[in-house]
Amino acid sequence: MAVIYGVSPVLEALRSGKRRVKEVLLAHGTKPHRVQELRALAGQARIPLSEVERSRLDAITHGANHQGVVALVSPAEYADLEEVLSDITGSPLLVVLDQVEDPHNLGAIIRTAECAGAHAVIIPEHHAVGLTDTVVKTSAGATEYLPVVRVVNLATTLITLRHRDIWIVGVERDGDRPYVEWDFTLPTAIVLGSEGKGIRRLVRERCDLVVSLPLLGKITSLNVSVAAGIVLYEAVRQRHLVPRAAS
Repeated sequence: MAVIYGVSPVLEALRSGKRRVKEVLLAHGTKPHRVQELRALAGQARIPLSEVERSRLDAITHGANHQGVVALVSPAEYADLEEVLSDITGSPLLVVLDQVEDPHNLGAIIRTAECAGAHAVIIPEHHAVGLTDTVVKTSAGATEYLPVVRVVNLATTLITLRHRDIWIVGVERDGDRPYVEWDFTLPTAIVLGSEGKGIRRLVRERCDLVVSLPLLGKITSLNVSVAAGIVLYEAVRQRHLVPRAAS
């Protein structure tokens, strides 16, 4: 069994029904209004709910900020790339992460990608963080809705995406053009690199083009989750907020 902790992640696990929830644990003294819906959902699904000492939750989560709520659940499952691509309606929008190792960054990116209407996040199997409990907590429950695909070879996966007529757009500080000049209404896979090294050479060579974000201060890079948010919401602006020309 795996562990989910925090009010929002546990709520989303119950709402989505994606994972089997074995038991919900609440710390004694948790404010009733914070867990009212949680209690109701657990009751409707006939999931055991117990009140326990906060120290037990501290031990289960190794001292993480669990907000007095822990759920014992089935392990997170990774999505199949072909199934994800087959299920997409409209113009695909994917996020591809090249060796992102910080679970807080991955969780934040998944949360933003889900809110921005992306269809999936793709991560490599090696030298990258997976769907840990910290990632789930940081995503605020977005992992219960947005498919996360884990692949053995990221460069090969990008070739697969190109064969599906999806444009591969890297994001680096020395890109070919500003990010706002790309047409994100096209089928697009946004590629972002690791926190320290950026996009690896072989992965970059698989990109159709590389766009850049303006850096006007003295710091020479953005946090990868911030960069993802900026680019994803440019896609939102173009896809959903720009008035369509009259036909």
